[in-house]
Amino acid sequence: MAEQIKNNVFYVGAKDPDRELFDELIPLPDGTTYNSYLVKGSEKVALIDTVDPSKVDELWAHLEQLNVNNIDYIIANHAEQDHSGSIPQVLEKFPRAVVVTNEKCKGMLIDLLHIADDKFLVVEDGSSLYLGDKNLEFIIAPWVHWPETMFTYLKEDKILFTCDYLGSHFSFENLYVEDQEATYRNAKRYYAEIMMPFANLAKKHLDKVQGLDIEIIAPSHGQVYKDYGFILDAYKDWTSDGVKNEVVLAYVSMHGSTKEMVDYFKSALEAKKVKVKTFNLTHTDTGELAMALVDAATVVLATPTVLSGPHPAAVYAAYLVKALRPKTRYLGLIGSYGWGGKTVEVISDLVSTLKAEILEPVIVKGLPDQQALAGLDKLAAGIAEKHSQLD
Repeated sequence: MAEQIKNNVFYVGAKDPDRELFDELIPLPDGTTYNSYLVKGSEKVALIDTVDPSKVDELWAHLEQLNVNNIDYIIANHAEQDHSGSIPQVLEKFPRAVVVTNEKCKGMLIDLLHIADDKFLVVEDGSSLYLGDKNLEFIIAPWVHWPETMFTYLKEDKILFTCDYLGSHFSFENLYVEDQEATYRNAKRYYAEIMMPFANLAKKHLDKVQGLDIEIIAPSHGQVYKDYGFILDAYKDWTSDGVKNEVVLAYVSMHGSTKEMVDYFKSALEAKKVKVKTFNLTHTDTGELAMALVDAATVVLATPTVLSGPHPAAVYAAYLVKALRPKTRYLGLIGSYGWGGKTVEVISDLVSTLKAEILEPVIVKGLPDQQALAGLDKLAAGIAEKHSQLD
């Protein structure tokens, strides 16, 4: 159902409660939404972002409910298809409409959707679009999370449309945030998976947001914020340099040797007052692991040796850590082998681009013996000492 946000400003997006994966990668325990907004000016009508093509019928139903028979502008804040994918259908239904976006996004939309060049109106940072009694201002905000992203600010109504930025994967019943704790968790999962690789830019764009006179923040996934202070505070925390006295211990074990090391190492860390979050990589929700990476000072991977290298699940985890680029200070590796291999070399190479100190690995042959357990004790003591000196 379309819902009015302010006078002549409406939510017309689509809900997808049954979607289980995003980008065929990210688990969606609470589904997601594709938020689209209609702004009716006294002279012109603008649609801010569209919906995933699979849900375009919901967009049509909402526009019909509002008796929309003309759209002048389609604002494309982001070229990714969950927001832009219905633009060709909207253009077909409203052939006089033009797509308003920045130059980089225009090029991507032409590549991704084959929209004709003459259907675009290109805007720059600070440009305005006149709708009559309402004006849209565009704020270029690259790398949250693609290079072409931007925000749209409706000055008269003090609404900031941030597309993916500040959003969350959550198929809601109520348009506005009511349970801040639940929203915080969904937004943190979303940040970890989508925004964390670009944390420095996500932090920079906070200044742009805080410099505006805003009453409502309307992202393109999840609920709309009226009381938005908590989400801005969360982003300040997540994008800061600060880390917590936490170890993410991600492991896989084939015949029990590595698991025995994990259990011992976890106890050794906890005995030294270090919080440990363990993840069995054969069952782990990738989103939960990503969330833990937001805060942890140390990440330790634990893996057996498969043939001559690490278990594929550990390779995947190392690649994920590399891709998400958390602010982790220290990286460790523990595990076991049967006759040899290059586990240390493979994992070290995978994470070599991270700005983190690589700790001395503890790799043992077969079941851990007393010497191996002593090595784990030493590693735990070293991590605890480093954590005691965290800012």
